[in-house]
Amino acid sequence: MPAETQQQLETDRGVYWLSPITRRILAINLLALGILVAGALYQDEYKQKLIDAEFSALRIQAEMFAVALSEGAVTRTSAGQYQVTKTSNQMVRRLVQTTGTRARLFRHDGMLIADSRRLIGPGGMVQIEELPPPGSENGVMSVVLHTIDRLAEHMFGSELLPLYTESAVQRAKDYPEVLAALEGGYIEAVRAARKYGMVLSVAVPVQRYKKVLGALMLSKGSCDIDNSVFEVRIDILKIFGVALAVTVLLSLYLAGTIARPLRRLAAAADRVRRDHSRHHRIPDFAGRSDEIGGLAEALNDMTEALWTRMDAIESFAADVAHEIKNPLTSLRSAVETAARLKDPEKQRKLMAIIEEDVVRLDRLISDISDASRLDAELSRAESGLVDIGSMLETLIDTDQTTAKVGPQIRLERTAAGDMPFVVTGIEGRLAQVLRNLIANARSFSPDGGDICITTTREPGAIRIEIDDDGPGIPLGKEDAIFERFYSERPESEKFGTHSGLGLSITRQIVEAHKGSITASNRTSPGGRVIGARFTVRLPQAV
Repeated sequence: MPAETQQQLETDRGVYWLSPITRRILAINLLALGILVAGALYQDEYKQKLIDAEFSALRIQAEMFAVALSEGAVTRTSAGQYQVTKTSNQMVRRLVQTTGTRARLFRHDGMLIADSRRLIGPGGMVQIEELPPPGSENGVMSVVLHTIDRLAEHMFGSELLPLYTESAVQRAKDYPEVLAALEGGYIEAVRAARKYGMVLSVAVPVQRYKKVLGALMLSKGSCDIDNSVFEVRIDILKIFGVALAVTVLLSLYLAGTIARPLRRLAAAADRVRRDHSRHHRIPDFAGRSDEIGGLAEALNDMTEALWTRMDAIESFAADVAHEIKNPLTSLRSAVETAARLKDPEKQRKLMAIIEEDVVRLDRLISDISDASRLDAELSRAESGLVDIGSMLETLIDTDQTTAKVGPQIRLERTAAGDMPFVVTGIEGRLAQVLRNLIANARSFSPDGGDICITTTREPGAIRIEIDDDGPGIPLGKEDAIFERFYSERPESEKFGTHSGLGLSITRQIVEAHKGSITASNRTSPGGRVIGARFTVRLPQAV
């Protein structure tokens, strides 16, 4: 491998990683994956099912504890009324000791008479708080998941939970679920904890003979729920890690298959632009059957077309220089000679020669200018529908009217019916083609000769044949006559009246219209050349 190519490949490998295409592909794929994972991490439905299950368990516990309290912590007063005794505090603590819940017992008047988190002894009242599980607080993952929860709540419009607060002196009115229980009803409550998680609360009535004596409220943190959701999220994150690695690798591979070839193509095109040497080639991706391969093939074809066009321009410039040099040389010689001549008659003849050379030079320059503008005009002009039959009739009428002597022109149509011979093209340039061919046939045909123009409809094309009665085309020159500045004129014609560009321009116009033009000799049954034939084929208008 050449050193330059190796260096270019190394540069491409190092640069495409940071290319805009690579960054966009990575960003799009990672964004889609991130949204999917964030939605999976939210786990709102799964969390709600866990909350419902926890509420169901709390309610069963609360009802069982309420029955126990109605039997063991209720006394009958002297007035025959039942009431909850103060000894219920110990009973409440014993009931919830192994459950991990907090129980609070409220009297029918709303006063708190028992709390499993408060101990009353000789030293006074002691508030008990459960310690969080080790490593459950302030962990990085907990913070990340909490942030995801908050974002998801805002994105999906989730209702924000009220903050759980606890006053120094608790009463039933502080808790709607307790008020409902004192009325004999039942509701559930979910509140947000001060840090992370939630507080779940249920309250049930404590009854004796269907009389509500108080309300038992059970509260529990969402530690178990959070741990279950956390474990599920960890599993999702593990899967996400694998998916992330695969996504990044596949994105880089995809970006490499796109960015690297495009960079190589751009670099090669830039080298071709900066360097006039033809050894720089567009990389070949013909093995790829995708858009990159098609682009490489198109760039190769474009490069070859540009080199072909440059060769044509160089050849045209050389031909122009050669053709202009001849009359200029003649002019220079005539001017130098005229300065030395003393004879007026010889000076007059010499001035006539100079005038002819000037006219010849002017005609040559005009034809060269027309030929040089032809490509640009063909690319800018708008095509339309052109009726070749009507155009030929007009050109023949004009030629017969202006020409006083010369051959006669006949137009024949070999198609059945009155269907027009319509093609798609530039009307002015197609008329120039026909004029050039008619003028060429007229210049080679003798006076009293016959020029026959035949139009024929072929599958998908219109064929135009122009036959003359001239001497024909020299053997082996059937294609050379279409070259620039080639001139094979009759002996009777004055030298310098034609530039040799007429047939070249004609072929250029025909090929620009996706057609073709050929030249051949017409022969008699005995094999004698009786004239020339020019055949033009143009695509039929659809």
